[in-house]
Amino acid sequence: MSKDLVSDALNTIKTHEMNGKEECEVKYSKLIKEILKILQQKNYIGEFEFVDKGPHSYFKVKLLGKINNCGAIKPRFAIKKTEWVEWEQKYIPGLGFGFLIVSTPKGLMTNEEAKKQNLGGRLIAFVY
Repeated sequence: MSKDLVSDALNTIKTHEMNGKEECEVKYSKLIKEILKILQQKNYIGEFEFVDKGPHSYFKVKLLGKINNCGAIKPRFAIKKTEWVEWEQKYIPGLGFGFLIVSTPKGLMTNEEAKKQNLGGRLIAFVY
């Protein structure tokens, strides 16, 4: 059993996408819920629903086949608001292609939103 739910969830989504599956199940956590909301807003996944099974609750996620790669960033690097370009070049293959998910004092958001709000934060994941 892994202790990194973000890594497990993104790996599950990626492998199901690669195998052409239409949906997958990922374990429940509040952080996973926020990540799924961001992926849904960016049209990388479809609808997702919460299935309550007590301590074994999970999300059922509809896949759209749009994710090429995604993963958790470990360790969770702290990023200053002036360092976005440097970190984007490390994790995103091209300009306007994909995004970083970052935890900021104003909650979870993409790197573009954090730049617009002039915020730094901690890197959580990359998606493209």
